[in-house]
Amino acid sequence: MKTRKPSIDFPVEIVSEGEVKVFVPKLEAFVEKPQDYAPSKAPVFYNPVMELNRDFAVLAMQAYQRMVNREITICEPLAGCGIRGIRFAKEVVGVKNVLVNDINEKAFKLAKYNIELNGLSERVNAMNEDANFLLACYGAPRKRFDALDIDPFGSPTPFLDSAIRAIRDGGFLALTATDMAPLCGICPKACLRKYGGKPLRTEYCHEIAVRLVIGCLAATAAKYEIGINPLFSYSTDHYLRVYAILQHGAEKADRSLSKMGYILHCFKCFHRETLDKNFRVSHGGKCPECGANLDFAGPLWLGKLSNKEFCILMEKEAEKRKLKSLRRIQKILALIKEELNAPATYYVLDKLCDEMGLPVPSAKKVLYLLKEKGFQASLTHFNPKGIKSDASAEEMKKLLQMTVAA
Repeated sequence: MKTRKPSIDFPVEIVSEGEVKVFVPKLEAFVEKPQDYAPSKAPVFYNPVMELNRDFAVLAMQAYQRMVNREITICEPLAGCGIRGIRFAKEVVGVKNVLVNDINEKAFKLAKYNIELNGLSERVNAMNEDANFLLACYGAPRKRFDALDIDPFGSPTPFLDSAIRAIRDGGFLALTATDMAPLCGICPKACLRKYGGKPLRTEYCHEIAVRLVIGCLAATAAKYEIGINPLFSYSTDHYLRVYAILQHGAEKADRSLSKMGYILHCFKCFHRETLDKNFRVSHGGKCPECGANLDFAGPLWLGKLSNKEFCILMEKEAEKRKLKSLRRIQKILALIKEELNAPATYYVLDKLCDEMGLPVPSAKKVLYLLKEKGFQASLTHFNPKGIKSDASAEEMKKLLQMTVAA
């Protein structure tokens, strides 16, 4: 049977992703200049590049459902054409119902059509409301969702308060942030306004970005006596993603806040260290290795970014599915498991070697030498040339000189 096109006043095309088929805006029709960003020009937001993000979301949602071992309800308040919420309903076992919403009436109509196209009208509902208004309607104890996925164009912070109140005790929250310029230190004032923390434009700025977002989530949740437990976090391409369990109780909120702190960085010699939230500095803000002034990032999250058991659950789910990005997903999950217990921040070999005027050795060789000398060392998903280690910047430099001399 031929698929009927929705009666919508803009060009659309049908795409397949995961186990679903949906109509989306025909992006090439909305590009007038080569520099135009097609997803934001289209009347309904859809970004094909975020398929990896949605694949991970399906795996994480299924892993959460396996953890709680019961039927779950899901809300996606910024749904666009509805592809993410539809995939949750179609691909995640144990989903009772999904609510997708968008304030854009054209998005609402397209999402509604896509729900029908996939035969999910009984389990997926579409709404056309402001996201915060919608979430506020589900803030009462018996109305809350098991899981919420906030995937905005930009920062998730305008939706944090209402999202946190709309999730049940032990519920699951997923956040996307695409405003990497503020989070990576290019626009520090915007980061301070949005996330309540100072970024740093360092070689490990993407990890700082993730920690700032989790820190903002922890501080916001604590206002409502709710603690957080990050289960899976990563940064790739032009965005970052955080998945966390929310747990009610003042003690749990206090425990989360105790994992907040600062990262100090020396731009002269690459020394870095972490400080707890009390911000007590024994060396007067001077670098203990070279004596230069230290800069800082924070307050931000200093606890673990992911949970090993949860990553293993996601890996098992990935093996069962035919995903276009399967190999990349497996690689990212393997790296995240490897770096799980490593210290905050990482060294980028290109950056260090460029400063020292040395050729860049292979990351595997540096890893081997670090471990041989008794240091903790692992690769990181944040950067293919990045290494997490408890070695100091001075020790890293000595080791790199050894690799050249060898």
